[in-house]
Amino acid sequence: MIYDWEDKPELNITPLVDIMLVLLAILMVIAPNIVYEENIKLPQGSVSKQLSKIPPVHITINKDLKLMVNKDIFDLNSFGDNFYKYSRNLDLKATVLISADKSLDYGTVMSILATVKQSGFIEVSLATNG
Repeated sequence: MIYDWEDKPELNITPLVDIMLVLLAILMVIAPNIVYEENIKLPQGSVSKQLSKIPPVHITINKDLKLMVNKDIFDLNSFGDNFYKYSRNLDLKATVLISADKSLDYGTVMSILATVKQSGFIEVSLATNG
């Protein structure tokens, strides 16, 4: 037998690729069904606190500069002092929603917003159509 020194061996990787594709398909089918669950013992709380629903405060400013807080009417010039006194009867954690006519001056609306913030309210937002 004569050996040919120029002949190079070929690697046949087709069976390896076939096996890997079958294993990949099996893994893809089984993976969504694997659920890992760990039981945790949580500590008991002391006393459960009832959450109370705080009614929001609605401030409406029309184009004639008439202010309404909920159903009470205020004057724009004395709104700062009067609203501060009025807010002492309200919960300061309540949400304040300011609705203003679009024809009003930006500074007017921002002064009302600043007055509400200075009175101690934290959650103040401006209402829009959309």
